[in-house]
Order: sequence, then C-alpha cells, then structure tokens
Amino acid sequence: MNATNATEGSSMVTRFGVDVGGTSAAPVVVVRGEIDVATSPQLRNELNALVERGAREITLEFGDVSFVDSSGLGVLVGTYKRLREEGDRSIRIVGAQPSVRKVFEITGLESALLVD
Repeated sequence: MNATNATEGSSMVTRFGVDVGGTSAAPVVVVRGEIDVATSPQLRNELNALVERGAREITLEFGDVSFVDSSGLGVLVGTYKRLREEGDRSIRIVGAQPSVRKVFEITGLESALLVD
C-alpha cells in the first residue's frame, strides 16, 4: 500500500501506509503515518506474510511514523518474539523520530528493536 497525504485543517497528515522492498530474506518495510488500533492489523498482516515467506532479517524504516500506541507495540513485540523463537531471525527499526523513539525507551524495547 502506498502512503498518501491528506489535508486536515491547515496541517498535513500522513496517512498510514506500508511499502515493502529489499529481498525476500532481508525485506525493508517503509512504514508511514500512525500505528494505532486502526492500523496495526494491517502492519501485523504484512509482517506475518514476510515471516511466512522466510524473511530472516526484517528492517522497518520508521522515518515517517509519527505515533505508535500499545497495539502497534504489540504487533512489533509479537513479530520480534516469533522471529527469535524460529531461530537466527530478527526485526529492527531504523530512523525513528524522537517522539516515537521515546515510546520505545519508556517501554524498555529500545535495546531489542531500535538500531539507530
């Protein structure tokens, strides 16, 4: 799915979107917008599909992610655990904005999921 912008009042709001590139073994998933109760199922479905297709190292590019709630964290932790249980497989998040990075720091997930 491609992310698009929508005008809401005078500010630009990035709609949720997921674009997958890279290779089947090492996909790069560019995520945009807010990851919340409404959008986390779509992210979960995409990550589950990648795992089922044999992804060994999933990189999530979060440069355009503006918000992550507990349901989004649940999707990320669930994928992290699944990959770890299945052997030498991993998921990592790169490019997180400071406000999103803070969520990972507060929850203690920074060392497990964030790379930079």
